[in-house]
Amino acid sequence: MPGRLMSALVAAALVAASCLPSHAQRRIPLVRDAEIEALVRDYARPIFKAAGLSKAGVEIILVNDQSFNAFVAGRRMFINTGALLQAETPNEIIGVIAHEAGHLAGGHQERLRDQIARAQTMAIVGSLLGLGAIAAGAATDSRELAGAGGGIMMGGGEAARRSLLGYQRSEETTADRSAITYLQATGQSAKGMLKTFERFQSALALSGTKIDPYRVSHPAPRDRIANLQALATASNYYDVVDPPALQQRHDMMRAKIAVYTQGQAGAARLLRKGGDGLAAQYGDAMATHLYGNLQSAVKKADALVKAQPKNPYFHELNGDVLMKANKPAQAAEAYRNAVRLDPAKSGLLRIALGQALIATGDPASLNKALTELEAGLERDRENPTGYRYLAQAYGQLGNIPEAELATAEGYYYSGAFQDAKVMAARAQSKMKRGSPGWVRAQDIINFKTPKSNKN
Repeated sequence: MPGRLMSALVAAALVAASCLPSHAQRRIPLVRDAEIEALVRDYARPIFKAAGLSKAGVEIILVNDQSFNAFVAGRRMFINTGALLQAETPNEIIGVIAHEAGHLAGGHQERLRDQIARAQTMAIVGSLLGLGAIAAGAATDSRELAGAGGGIMMGGGEAARRSLLGYQRSEETTADRSAITYLQATGQSAKGMLKTFERFQSALALSGTKIDPYRVSHPAPRDRIANLQALATASNYYDVVDPPALQQRHDMMRAKIAVYTQGQAGAARLLRKGGDGLAAQYGDAMATHLYGNLQSAVKKADALVKAQPKNPYFHELNGDVLMKANKPAQAAEAYRNAVRLDPAKSGLLRIALGQALIATGDPASLNKALTELEAGLERDRENPTGYRYLAQAYGQLGNIPEAELATAEGYYYSGAFQDAKVMAARAQSKMKRGSPGWVRAQDIINFKTPKSNKN
């Protein structure tokens, strides 16, 4: 929901290339939002099918970064909010997804690791040869030979680096061509891809930067355009445009990102450029919710629900506004409608409903809150916020062991491993040995904390 988008932008979550997000070696600020995640998955679904990735378990993760970028790591595809905001049509983002799918389907990451190892070997061999020449020069009192040895050492490292970069450029070109194939197979235009590369070329020209083409990991934008132009324009689908309903969803997504990342002024600038009228209304309602009068925000959210009563995310916004207005019972009803209407069955909406039920202060609602929170976490297992609310519900019901275990889970998926171990030990001491909760607590206690993440 929009409120959860805002909180996720503030918090830094942990993401890993080959294991659980909370086990990452570097921190990446994530964005969690049911609407945006559902839309991007809808963009990706036909592309993944064409690429043979439908059953590969590829996860799409949104990154809070204003640059136009996307990348893959392991079985995860990361897309910056900056790319979603700057892309004026769904087709532009679909082209980005198709390119990244090309990397995944081609196994480029695995081969890149092999190339890195090869480059390291080249560099080491160059260093050893250079050291040998230096030693020989010293033994024979030959400055020329010693100097040549230094040159061999430097040249070996440079050759290895250029070899690796050359390999990366070739894989980028391969991914571009794969993307064209996937777009053709799904009856979509490659025009969005070309527009993206034109954007990169324009930015490069405006920067005035001169780049050595042999010292970068990607081909120059103008070369990518030249390589793809003929293939793209030859397609029967080149002039196909996105369906109006999909474009409307895209416009509403951009409005949301603008409101939450650029503030009221940024959203106003985006909406002044035109686009769908409902998207402008949506952006205005969110801006009023965040920066304006709550009573006015309630009216605007209600108007959106009346305009599209089956849109789950309008009900979600309504719930956000009502929660902020300290009307949790009404908010719970709004979230319940969002859950009922959500085709993606997002765990985020179930967690929002659980939070609202707790906030009502009604003891009878606590068991309902538990049901919703557990269902939400079943769909969204790595959500630290969900575990925090789950711990709150268990605590209010007097089930302290489960409250402590839920707290441990929240710490674990936030990357606070030592705190997770402490809380897991506390929970386990109150549980029956061998019970499911006891076993899960033991898993957390036994987890080996990555060296770079020790806290």
